[in-house]
Amino acid sequence: MERRKIAIVGWTLIWGGLFIFGYLGWQLLGTDVLNARVQAEAAETLDRHLEVAAEEPVVVEVVEEEAEGEEGSEVEHFQEAPPTEDEGFARISVPSLDLEAVVFEGVSSATLAKGPGHMPGTPIPGQPGNSVISGHRTTYGRPFYDFDLLAAGDRIEVETSIGLHVYEVRESFVVAPTDVWVTDNKSGAWLTLTTCHPRFSARERLIISAELVEGPNLEYVQFLDQLPTPA
Repeated sequence: MERRKIAIVGWTLIWGGLFIFGYLGWQLLGTDVLNARVQAEAAETLDRHLEVAAEEPVVVEVVEEEAEGEEGSEVEHFQEAPPTEDEGFARISVPSLDLEAVVFEGVSSATLAKGPGHMPGTPIPGQPGNSVISGHRTTYGRPFYDFDLLAAGDRIEVETSIGLHVYEVRESFVVAPTDVWVTDNKSGAWLTLTTCHPRFSARERLIISAELVEGPNLEYVQFLDQLPTPA
């Protein structure tokens, strides 16, 4: 009887260990396989969307820029309609990390399982303000896995229906999950990327802050920065 109990406990531990290792393997590798399929399909859909968008007229707001003692000139603001929930609407590329991924609208668990997610309520990349994108670091394709390697000056490119927007990393830092101030709006045009830190943990958040340096709206953003601050 005693041997039978020992055998039962032993097999329970063995099967329990196999289940745990199997689950971890699925989380680390199985979800990557699923994500690769989703991303491949989303990339094809996005390519078709961008081709169609290139043939359609872009909504442009013309703003009169006036300088003291000089003749006024016009500044164009290339506008873009907000994407729908769960829509793959942009492509993010980080040349230094060999990263390219489709960005979806939303930051729910289901959306982030497909790829990086744009936080609703923040500007679309390429528009004035602080655009926020979050992504996984260890599962579901781990798009932001190497983000701790990014350094000041590294380029981050985001393509949307109005063109290519190029950002340069200004700084990276770690915050608590409750430090939601990193998503606050700010002057200029910024891209804030968030992911878990350290790897395999959600204890903290790694933040990458990048500033727009090229793109259709760069001149418009610079124009807004020159306007006097309301009293």
